Amino acid sequence: MKNLHARLLLALSWLCLLLLAAPAFAQKPAEDKSKRPSPPATVTGPTFTIDYSRPSLKGRKAFGGQLVPYGQVWRTGANEATTFEAKQAVTINGQTLPAGKYALFTIPGEQEWTIIFNKTANQWGAFKYDAAQDALRVKVTPTKTAAPVEQFTISSSNAGVVTMAWENAQASFTVK
Repeated sequence: MKNLHARLLLALSWLCLLLLAAPAFAQKPAEDKSKRPSPPATVTGPTFTIDYSRPSLKGRKAFGGQLVPYGQVWRTGANEATTFEAKQAVTINGQTLPAGKYALFTIPGEQEWTIIFNKTANQWGAFKYDAAQDALRVKVTPTKTAAPVEQFTISSSNAGVVTMAWENAQASFTVK
């Protein structure tokens, strides 16, 4: 009888523990990404969509500084890796990119930027970037912006020219 009471007490203890721990395993409500310090944005062209997050300078140096060091892979925005989705095969600066969804990374430099379309689209930042998954790389020459750009911005013209601008630098590539 004493053994039965001990087993019941142990079983009740485990049940209480499970009931108390259950909320920790419950699904969190969906995050409102618009409330992030670097809010999301979308750019659409006739055959593509770019989803990215828009960090702000807030008095910091972007390119060649601590935020985006020259010569290192950058997520091209903030938070999750920026994605580029082509509804059909396109050319990027004359090079073919098959239809699909890609992570859009950049390697900024003072004289040249490398624009990277990576097959692993859904990833956080560039922490697990794998060059072996690159579908396409194109080199572009950055230019100076007409005025300082506080919040990172990607835009697209009707001609398919995609421009990424932040601080005093911008770089563009053409999608056809």
